[in-house]
Amino acid sequence: MTLQAWLTAAGGAVALVLLGWLALTRTVLGRGLAVPLRAMFVKPETASYPEAPRPTAPRFHGRHQLNRYADGLEKCIGCELCAWACPADAIFVQGGDNTEEQRFSPGERYAEDYQINYNRCILCGLCIEACPTRALTMTQEYEIAADSREGLIWTKDMLLVDPPEDGYDTPHTDREVRDRGLNYYGGLAVTPPTRKGGSFAPATAAPLQRAGAVVPRRELPLVPPGTGDAEGEPDGDGGSAGAGDA
Repeated sequence: MTLQAWLTAAGGAVALVLLGWLALTRTVLGRGLAVPLRAMFVKPETASYPEAPRPTAPRFHGRHQLNRYADGLEKCIGCELCAWACPADAIFVQGGDNTEEQRFSPGERYAEDYQINYNRCILCGLCIEACPTRALTMTQEYEIAADSREGLIWTKDMLLVDPPEDGYDTPHTDREVRDRGLNYYGGLAVTPPTRKGGSFAPATAAPLQRAGAVVPRRELPLVPPGTGDAEGEPDGDGGSAGAGDA
């Protein structure tokens, strides 16, 4: 091959490459074809599902669950705010009244019937934002497929978590709940750490000093069992004196 022929062939190849690059970057069809062309040179990633499923993102929105308190009482109070907040109308809540002999939640009412229709649910998370007691949360479980539409309607017994290790299943009696003395709506700040978990003995002597000391730091002081529960505790750095005076 002569030099002139080689230059002619090289010039034609360069022109062909230039035209191809212009077609892939300057035209709509070319930009669309560029995506699969780039993927051809990427090593494929194979996930062994369901033997070794890939982990989900930390804030992944999976199926819902109804939570309990540490002693087993249900957190749901049947307020129906989750149903009102649902944009897909996928939640149905039927509230009921607690009685002295049958108490399901610390409040006046509880969820007698609770259903989530996953045929409609879009897993947006607005329902858990509306829940005032954090009774409804979302897990990272996404395997909720079913063989029928009826199988995608989850009822309360399917959504409610099991009682904690040291808790009891509902219903409870008012006497049992009163004897425990837990503050269900005050959080850890007003519940003595010695009464959180284990045997739920009377804890009605939770001093206000502890709440004033804990809230600013968002942590619990370590109090040995049998000390500070009845007579109160010394003032801490978080303004416990002011809380005790109140």
